Amino acid sequence: MRIATWNVNSITARLPRVLAWLENTGTDVLCVQETKCSAEQFPADELRELGYESAVHATGRWNGVALISRVGLADVTTGLPGGPGYEDTQEPRAISATCGPVRVWSVYVPNGREVDHAHYAYKLDWLAALKAAVADDAAGKRPFAVLGDFNVAPADEDVWDPAVFEGATHVTPAERAALGALREEGLADVVPRPLKYDHPYTFWDYRALAFPKNRGMRIDLVYGNVPFAGAVKDSYVDREERKGKGASDHAPVVVDLDL
Repeated sequence: MRIATWNVNSITARLPRVLAWLENTGTDVLCVQETKCSAEQFPADELRELGYESAVHATGRWNGVALISRVGLADVTTGLPGGPGYEDTQEPRAISATCGPVRVWSVYVPNGREVDHAHYAYKLDWLAALKAAVADDAAGKRPFAVLGDFNVAPADEDVWDPAVFEGATHVTPAERAALGALREEGLADVVPRPLKYDHPYTFWDYRALAFPKNRGMRIDLVYGNVPFAGAVKDSYVDREERKGKGASDHAPVVVDLDL
């Protein structure tokens, strides 16, 4: 079984690439973030033609998450139970479902903007709510994983130059502690370093030739419980999909399971 996560940075802008990638890779379940569309605008019909069902939680041009599956979609939950709002709005940042033998969450963790910004406090509160929301599934016997754009680099090795990020979000002790607390629920990073090449980043800014210079960050993660992690037979970042015209600024992260 092949499961992946991908911040597509607009599903409508990236649709030809998403369809081709699904067809070429044979992915069974794709967790999508930053759909940047309403639920009505989501390309469910095009995906259905490829044999995929869709579940989407999206409200407009910002944020948005989805699950795309060809092995079933059951018990869909939209939103983060107990999650905080921002400026009196519950943003569409989480969706979960059972896809065949596994339970998965697709999450788009708030960016945080700046350390002294209200969005940063919101980000920490959101991660705390995620920890509470996944506790039961993480402790269960069914393979379970939280996949998505966490907007946190777990360690200094996950950014191209730690000095550049000093004092910025994505690398602060509080954010990394929140990831650590999530892992304490029995979840492990199943795409560990090193992989098949040095510096397996998942995000490169569009500006300043960041991708050709490999000035990236590893912020797209897959955290699985013991049954999930025990079934992993391969994992990788599909760096090739970041190349070329019309690419997202994130690359897909892929996990193969023996179930």
